Amino acid sequence: MTQPFGIAIIGIGPAAKPHLQSLYDLRGRVALRHAVTRRPAVADLGPFAGLVQPHADLQRALLDPFVRAVIIATAPDTHGEIARQCFAHGKHVLLEKPLDTSVARAGAIVADARAAGLRLGVVLQHRFRPGSQALAQVLAQGRLGRIQAASVRVPWWRPQSYYDIAGRGTMARDGGGVLMTQAIHSIDLFRALIGVRRVIAAQVTRTDLHQLETEDLVSAMFALEGGGIGHLMATTALYPGRPESLELIGEFGSANLEGGSLQVHLLDGTKLLTQAEGGTGSGANIMDFPNDAHRALLLDFVDAVEAGREPLVTGEQALATQMLIEEILLVGSRQIAAH
Repeated sequence: MTQPFGIAIIGIGPAAKPHLQSLYDLRGRVALRHAVTRRPAVADLGPFAGLVQPHADLQRALLDPFVRAVIIATAPDTHGEIARQCFAHGKHVLLEKPLDTSVARAGAIVADARAAGLRLGVVLQHRFRPGSQALAQVLAQGRLGRIQAASVRVPWWRPQSYYDIAGRGTMARDGGGVLMTQAIHSIDLFRALIGVRRVIAAQVTRTDLHQLETEDLVSAMFALEGGGIGHLMATTALYPGRPESLELIGEFGSANLEGGSLQVHLLDGTKLLTQAEGGTGSGANIMDFPNDAHRALLLDFVDAVEAGREPLVTGEQALATQMLIEEILLVGSRQIAAH
């Protein structure tokens, strides 16, 4: 009988919940061997409660010869050190977004994975939503023609109580605000599907609705790879929050991706619809979404390790998205200073 793919998860906060459910859904194919947390006495392992005993010993997990990969679901500022230890012990890494708190630190993680000859996947699960995959296919087939314009909107809401938790919305722990913590998923999908050549203009600000160190409202304009114009609006100040969306104007029609659901309308009268169920975490309940995309991403990562190929979302791709976010922030700060 084939040995299940052994996995350890580091960090048992809110970000771990869809991972734990996905690991449970895939039990038999994968085996959760360790759940490492600083506070094992109060750790909630969800479906693994009573099946796996949480502990605080990272080395114990890394020395387990049956652990082939580690899911790192801790705060961004801890990613680099934990990833280095995983690579040093020959473990592949599936890393929660963002890679780290800065492009420089993120690039070091990518370089470390390459030097070790190990797989680095990143949890940017919007790539695996049904509508996202359908849109990727439509674009690959050229059914929309050349993209004339495209917009990405993240009209989310977070109450002040969200930012009152120590470290949230800070540069030291999170590396940024709405762009790095919430909108990164939609920005990554937009960049991967459409392509951004450069940031033309940006405005980065903090509204009166929140008290936090970083930004909660951003608007930006892009020059797209194909020559069209792109626009971004991202916020956590739009109450009560609505699903994020991508809208494309193509040479042969248009497409609207809202959450995981897609509508394509072609000029020849063809309509393509892909429906998805569940929330997107756009409101006060940050975990209000199904784990389907996480499960698909995890399965792709396990398949990639076993097949010796790259996962769909690599460290290099996540780094490119983080570099785009840094460019938005840089252009935004320059324009604010100019005024």
